[in-house]
Order: sequence, then C-alpha cells, then structure tokens
Amino acid sequence: MTASRVESVGGYLRRTRIHKGMSVTEVARATRIPQSALERIEADHFDDLPGEVFARGFLKAYARAVGLDPAEVLARYTSARRVVSVAPLPTATPVRRPGSRRFGVAIAFVLLLLLFTLALSILLRPRGHDRPSELSLRAAPGAAVGGVPAANG
Repeated sequence: MTASRVESVGGYLRRTRIHKGMSVTEVARATRIPQSALERIEADHFDDLPGEVFARGFLKAYARAVGLDPAEVLARYTSARRVVSVAPLPTATPVRRPGSRRFGVAIAFVLLLLLFTLALSILLRPRGHDRPSELSLRAAPGAAVGGVPAANG
C-alpha cells in the first residue's frame, strides 16, 4: 500500500501545507477559518468542529488554499469517516395526511347539500302568501281605502 492511502486526511493536508512552505496562520488568513479549527483538522479531530457541514466546507477551503483538488480531499474524508451524505427532501412537495382528502370531500358534500336545500326551499315556497296583509287586501266595492269611504256610483 502507498503512503497516500494509509495517511489520514489531516496528515495529508498538513504534509501538503508544509511542502508548500505555508504556516497554519497563513492558511487561516487565506481561508478565514479559525486557526484552532485548522489545527483540529490536521489532528483529525473532526468531531470537535461545529458540524458536518462546517467540516466539509473547511476541508474544501483548506484544500484550495494549499493547491489540492477539493473533491479528492472530500473523497478521502468521506471514505475515512464513512459518512453518508443525505440529500434533504424537496420542500415543494406537500406532506399529505391519509385522511385529509376524505375530510375535504366530506366538507364539500355537506356544503353542496346545504346549497341544494336552500335552492329548493326558495323554488318551492308558495307565492303570494308571504306578502304583508295590508298589501294583499283588495279594495272591495264600498270598502274604505286609505281611511276614505269609497264612493258608490
């Protein structure tokens, strides 16, 4: 086996940095990564970093700063850590509960039934009997209209 396969990710980055003649402070300044985080990376203490996303981002920035391929460094890290990257679920697809569609159909059915009942009650209501009694009286011959006796002819 070659040394590159046995060498850890942190050791590989440290060896490359030293070969380029760079100090940890110079890499920290170039990457804007805290020097303590770079020292943790070189010591392979990835669990001491803020999280997996930060560790991967720091590794990519470190690799670029020392002239390495970030994809190769991440591949070494992934194989050494046996980290499975998980793709997040798309947020565009709504999560449906099993009974929500049935509930919506039931509400729509009840509303349609109410509207149908209202329409039938309007259509089948007797006409003319719902007028006030003052308007429905017909002036009979000899009846007083408006308080004035009708004139007989």
